[in-house]
Amino acid sequence: MLKRLWKRPRASLRSICVPSQCVNATFRSDDGSRCQPTGSKTWVKDDDRRLFSGLTRLRQEILPVKSHDEDALGSTTTGLENLLDQVKCLPTVCPGCGAHSQTVEPASPGYYDLSKLKTTKRVTQQQKEEDSVFRAALERVSINNSNHQSSYQAPSSPPSSPEPPICTRCHTLQHHSRGTPILHPSTNSLQTIIEASPHNRNHIYHILDAADFPLSLIPNLQHALDLPPLRTRNRRSKSLRYSHGHRVAEVSFIITRGDLLAPLKEQVDGLLPYMQEVLREALGRNGRRVRLGNVRLVSAKRGWWTRLLKEEIWGRGGAGWMVGKANVGKSALVEVVFPKGRSKGAITETKLSAFEKLCPLDEDKTHDEPYPDDTDVSLLPPPQPETPYPRMPVVSALPGTTASPIRLPFGNGKGELIDLPGIHRSDLATHVLALHHKHLVMTDRVVPEQQIIRPGQSLLLGGLIRITPVNLPCDARLMAYPFLPSAFAPHVTGTHKAVAIQTGEKYAGTVSSIATEAAKANMRSAGRFRLQWDVTKRRAGPLTHPAAGKQKAENLPFVVYSADLLVEGAGWVELVCQVRRRWDSFLPTADDDSVEDAFGVEGERVPEVEVFSPLGQFVGVRRPMNAWLLGGPKKTPKRERRRRPRATIGMQRRREANKRE
Repeated sequence: MLKRLWKRPRASLRSICVPSQCVNATFRSDDGSRCQPTGSKTWVKDDDRRLFSGLTRLRQEILPVKSHDEDALGSTTTGLENLLDQVKCLPTVCPGCGAHSQTVEPASPGYYDLSKLKTTKRVTQQQKEEDSVFRAALERVSINNSNHQSSYQAPSSPPSSPEPPICTRCHTLQHHSRGTPILHPSTNSLQTIIEASPHNRNHIYHILDAADFPLSLIPNLQHALDLPPLRTRNRRSKSLRYSHGHRVAEVSFIITRGDLLAPLKEQVDGLLPYMQEVLREALGRNGRRVRLGNVRLVSAKRGWWTRLLKEEIWGRGGAGWMVGKANVGKSALVEVVFPKGRSKGAITETKLSAFEKLCPLDEDKTHDEPYPDDTDVSLLPPPQPETPYPRMPVVSALPGTTASPIRLPFGNGKGELIDLPGIHRSDLATHVLALHHKHLVMTDRVVPEQQIIRPGQSLLLGGLIRITPVNLPCDARLMAYPFLPSAFAPHVTGTHKAVAIQTGEKYAGTVSSIATEAAKANMRSAGRFRLQWDVTKRRAGPLTHPAAGKQKAENLPFVVYSADLLVEGAGWVELVCQVRRRWDSFLPTADDDSVEDAFGVEGERVPEVEVFSPLGQFVGVRRPMNAWLLGGPKKTPKRERRRRPRATIGMQRRREANKRE
């Protein structure tokens, strides 16, 4: 495994480029040469630092300068010095998204507006002046009242420096929920980044989303990242592996947003065996031989099992890599499981500034330090300065928020937690109107209403996805429970009308659709999905309960079939259908040679549904979770329950007459 170390550039090495036409004065450099402004767009001096952090010292083309940059430059040397001071305060990379800091491209990640930074600096200076006035007033009170000791005590240590600022894109995402996604990296790019790790111990946390589990699983992750296969059930299988003297990275599966599955932590814990079985089926042919003891079902929002994961990260040390698809909750999990406040003896910014005052750096030497060659450049950016409570990555519903790896060191060099950009997940948002994009992600647990679908009807989900029953008896009913965000509003109607709504044809009605005009013209069949899992024992109620009916599910005259229909990146729809056990239409006839299911196994016929979606994609199926039985409908509070109406006088007289008889 390749090992490459990142040479962290100092703050003074960040280069700044200034167009000469923006400076209306003559400057004199340290070597005595004069820099005259000219009409052409040229650089002031090659040794001066540029306005954005770069990796090479190649000349770059001048881009048009914004008005606020011209104000920041000013028309004198003082304006240029102020500009240089402001750029020195910028972090090397944005702590919110990981992009390199720059002041050239406003539409790119990592852009900082210098005019807004001046406002922040002015507010900080005002706070310092107010604090000085308050301290002076306390000193006067202590002098006048010498007999009484002032309750105010000066802080034993200097105040900590303010948090590093975030770029304009992160600020817009955090406060206005607006932004543009970035290009998603490939698995080969992630492999190159992980190979550049400076740590001997590396652990990969494969983050999965519980909403559409297991569609967020990265297929062939072991092969893509050149990792050894998962540990099998063989008792001789090794837990640690080494290659060329280096310890090979291990993989753990972390299923996030577990609070969307059930209301109580105990109920979610009971779903862990179910998640392991679904993961085995998703891993393919070799999934049955895998142990899967490294699966965690957590919730960053409710704090379920995050403390245990935090202790594992702290005890393991080394590099912890958060790998997963886009918008699965990696940044939100990093904020919760990062071991904060444990960096004892770490070199903080306050100690570093005090050291710089005692031993100032030679500016001439720092400016003359050569840049690293292009061959030494790594895709892994430098880590942030280690602090007990660093600034966490920005959490947003926009897919592709993290632009570059964000390194968060802890434990005074013991290890670091690295938040990687997400791999491309789904293009479902491109087929939805921009007005509904913010409602495509399920943030809270949904308690759906039961939708009953009869033969000849279909279920529409926001006018974007259509579910039509197939191979259903005439007296059977299909029940659907959509665990989806608010954008996918359910609507049951006739199949002919549902087709018109989904494809954009004219019809007599007012049902809205979230699909774009291009998506309406590209509706395709995603396939037929069989409700092949028998859930009679779970759905029979007291008939099969040992304290009530005490009957076996095999002896009941009906069968309940179920399946979970997955919508990629959104949620799932629980489908349930009850049919008679001895139904003629469900028995194989003499003309049928065999009845095979989706896995090629002969069996009885079961209800089916056909799903239509944009381009016939974004849909999957899994074994049922029975989430409707776990959460169920919300109970009406006792204060809001209506009392039973009092009986009429005629009813009371009839009851009294019956008693006398």
